[in-house]
Amino acid sequence: MSIVKLNNQAVKNATSFGSISSLGSLTHISTATASSSASIEFTSGIDSSFKEYIFYYISMHPQTDGSHFQVNFRDGGTNYDAIKTSTYFASRHKEDGTDATVGYDTDFHLAQSTNFQTLVGYLSADNDHACSGYIHLFNPSSTTFVKHYLSVTSNTNINDYNKVTRSAGYCNTTVAIDGVKFQMSSGNIDAGQILLFGVN
Repeated sequence: MSIVKLNNQAVKNATSFGSISSLGSLTHISTATASSSASIEFTSGIDSSFKEYIFYYISMHPQTDGSHFQVNFRDGGTNYDAIKTSTYFASRHKEDGTDATVGYDTDFHLAQSTNFQTLVGYLSADNDHACSGYIHLFNPSSTTFVKHYLSVTSNTNINDYNKVTRSAGYCNTTVAIDGVKFQMSSGNIDAGQILLFGVN
């Protein structure tokens, strides 16, 4: 095996660069605003138009202290009950500077379950607290592959921790995912917005 040596290593000495024909873009599909809403559902705009979709949830505020912000997927029927397997972990740091930890959370991972996937747990209903983040859904219209998703969420929880949670998993179905539903585990979504984008 030969070793390739680059003699022209400095960008200032480069004589040409390759071109990039397309970097892709985000296409806004829809926006939903919560106002004491039991749930937010997206039942249109999720199809074969894009291979990836991103939901941005902004300042989601629960009515009930200690509730969890959750998501589930519809796979061709009327119920949001796609079978999922997932992982979930969080980093946290308390307001007073104590108890900075990172750890796996077995309360919110799923193993071949139709339950809702928790995106962030134990939210605070204080007036100045909320959660924001995003979830990617990959190739939901495929009838060949399972449907992967991943999320990152920042929030202030009921014990005044700042938390960053990460969840990732897959819907174990080769049926197209045609709907996505967001809810709190208890009580309504008091306020917040969710924006749906397709990725070119």
